[in-house]
Parts: sequence; C-alpha cells; structure tokens
Amino acid sequence: MALQLRHLYPINSLLKRSIPVLQKCCQKRCLNLQEYQSKQLMRNNGVRVQRFCVIESVDEIKSIIGDKNSKYSECPSADSPNPSGDASELSLADVEEYVIKAQVLAGGRGKGYFKNSSMKGGVQLTKDKQKVSEVCAKMLNDYLITAQTTKSGVLVNKVMIAEALDIKKELYLAILLDRGSGGPVIVASQEGGVDIEQVAEKTPEAIHKFPIPIESNADDLNIELATDVAKRGLGLSGHLVEDAAKQISRLYKMFIKLDALQVEINPFGITTKDTMVCFDAKINFDENASFRHQWMKRIENENSAEEDPRDRLARDYNLNFVPMDGNIACLVNGAGLAMATMDIIHHYGGSPANFLDVGGSVNQLGVENAFRLITADQKVRAILVNIFGGIVNCETIAKGLIAARSLVKVPLIVRLEGTNAETARALLSEVSDIISATDLDDAAQKAVKSVAI
Repeated sequence: MALQLRHLYPINSLLKRSIPVLQKCCQKRCLNLQEYQSKQLMRNNGVRVQRFCVIESVDEIKSIIGDKNSKYSECPSADSPNPSGDASELSLADVEEYVIKAQVLAGGRGKGYFKNSSMKGGVQLTKDKQKVSEVCAKMLNDYLITAQTTKSGVLVNKVMIAEALDIKKELYLAILLDRGSGGPVIVASQEGGVDIEQVAEKTPEAIHKFPIPIESNADDLNIELATDVAKRGLGLSGHLVEDAAKQISRLYKMFIKLDALQVEINPFGITTKDTMVCFDAKINFDENASFRHQWMKRIENENSAEEDPRDRLARDYNLNFVPMDGNIACLVNGAGLAMATMDIIHHYGGSPANFLDVGGSVNQLGVENAFRLITADQKVRAILVNIFGGIVNCETIAKGLIAARSLVKVPLIVRLEGTNAETARALLSEVSDIISATDLDDAAQKAVKSVAI
C-alpha cells in the first residue's frame, strides 16, 4: 500500500489486498462481533449510535415498537449525550422508519436470501409496524445465505430492529495501533462509506493520520487533538466539530478501556439533523488482555453456534488455522513454510484445503489434534505434512502421525527435515500407508497426483 499507511498495525481493514491468511498466522485469536454486539459496546461506553433492540422471538416485538408508555420507553435516542442500557429494555415505539437486520457473522447480508422463506435481503427497511413483525418472523430460525456463507447458510437466532436514520454525509474514522509511531493513531477521511483501501489507492491525500502521544493520553484523548481530527481529518465546521470531537474522545476512551487493537467506524455519519452517529463498527481486541474482560468469553460462547466448526476446533486446540476451498490439507510448522507449501501445491495444479501452522512448541497430542481438525473437513482428499525441525523435533511429529493415522482415510504425504529427521523417517517407514517425500517439490507432486487418481 502506498504512503504513510503502510506502517499501520493492525492493518486488516486497511490492507485487504494483503493475503488474508497472513492476518491469522501469528498466535492470535480474533473475537468476532456481530453488529449488535459492537453497537452495544459503543452505546455502553457513551458513543452515539442508532436506537436499536435485539430480539430472539417475535413475541418481544410488541413491547418494543407498540407502546410509547411501555416499560421499554427509556430507549436513549441517537442524540443522547450518553447512551446506555441493556438492549432488551429499549423502546422504538416513536420511530418513523425501521431498519431490520439479521444478526449473523457474515458479510453481504443485504444481498443475501433466506433458504426457507426465499425472502431476499437480510437487511430490510419499513415504516409499517405490522411489517416489522412479518419480516422478523421470516428471518428468525431461517438460514441466511450470502456470498460469505456456505451453501447451507447461517441460522438466524437474533434480529436487530433499529431506528433508520438518513445520512447526509459519510465519513471514515479509525483508531489503530501503529508500529511506526509506537502507539495509537487516529486515521480519518472525508471519504467514508466505501472501502478505505480503495481511497488510499486512488486518493491517498484524502486520508489523514494523527499520532496520539500515549504519555499524555493514557486514559482520555486530549480535546485539542480530537478537535484537530474533526477539523482537518473529517473536514467539519461549526457545531459539528464539537460534536464529532466528543464522539472521537469517547471512542478513544473505549479503545483504551477495552484493550482494543482497532476501532474502525465506517461510516461515521452526519445525519440530516446535523448530529454525528457511529453507524457501523469493526472492533478487534488484544487477546492477551482477555483475562481482564470476562464479557469476551460470554460473546465467544454466544457466537460459537455460528462459527465454522473447524474454527471452533482450532481455537479449542490452540492451532493457527484458516479454512480454504481446496482438497489438499496442509500441516506445517511456521507461517512462512505454510505459505510456501500452499504456493507449491498451486504450482503443481493442486488446491490447498487450509492453512495450518502447528507452531514450534507442538507435541504429540498437538499433532493428533491437528489431524482431528483436518479430517473434520469432508472436502479433504489428501494430507501433506511439511515439517522443518528446528525447534520442533521431527521424531515427535512422526510419533504423532503414527498415533493419529487411524483418523486419516485419505493419502498422507510426509516430508520431514531437520532435528532427528532420520530417526523420524525410520519410524514412518514402518507404516506402509504413509507416503514419504524427499523434498517439498516431491511432496507437493505426490499430493496433487493422489487427488487426481
């Protein structure tokens, strides 16, 4: 990527052109938030968002949108200076227009469709309260299919009903950790509502970076800096400068409080009522600080039913795993070697089924767990094990392969080099259905040939 953004970290939102696998190849687990969960975090930290409620049953709708005097009437509006409160105790009775969104961990909801009802669009707009109930009834307990889901779709257990607000101008704002600056930075642009990497490529001058001196902004953001971001970064004037500065300050306070690595607001919108509202957010957290945030475990458990089962196993086994669409599974130690293994499989006409880095501290049980993870994918027709024993002992890998061989019903191709490689190869030679390879080229060619048979 061009210009100063090349040093920003984490960069998964700014550099989508980078290979997505590299975003997961370090010892790290990303906590994925559904839209309503991000909004709840912002609202509970004083950041202005749309009024919204989350339902799991159509029986809840009447209490939320039906009676202004109901017990749910304390819903903070988007103009509230300090929104707070539980999502289940809010009212949308006085809303002019509703936006109804299926809550799943998948993008492209607006262009998706439902498997059973055949209704098009996981995002719906209506001014008719009766239609709110009808739409929610069709969404709940149906499977939403989008470009980012499997053909079976994802079961919708929750629906978010929110106040639809007209946006006059879409802006972009993000708070990130920046290696070059040695601390957090704010990235701002007047070009919001679109992929920021496209803006960086076509009009890099439209993106502004503001380093934050952490020693003087340990807990709260200096109001002068927040004001500068609003003026120079977002191009605001008049009362919107003060309004935006307040929201930026609250976002930064949330960033610090939650040990976030990234808080990206896109769009950061100006409504037709001239108020600043955070419409959508992408938030990443430092997993090393998870012991301070028990709510993270709750959200993980809440979202686990929607995860790819392989991702869930990878987290349970503490393995670095990225599922792919091919049929040759890879078990490798080291991210760079894993990338090279996938490249050479492609080179010889094959297609990798996964990125799997077992790490340098893997033991026999870790190898067995890796096989359990790999064999959970029904598409896998061959497994290529590529180990360079530096820290890893090849003998340990070999014993793990032998112990896990009963789990494998497809050709198993193994290339071992490094520490105790000769001993390991001798052990494997006693197992007739393990295919040994002399080098990586040989291993890749044997793997590709095995799936072509």
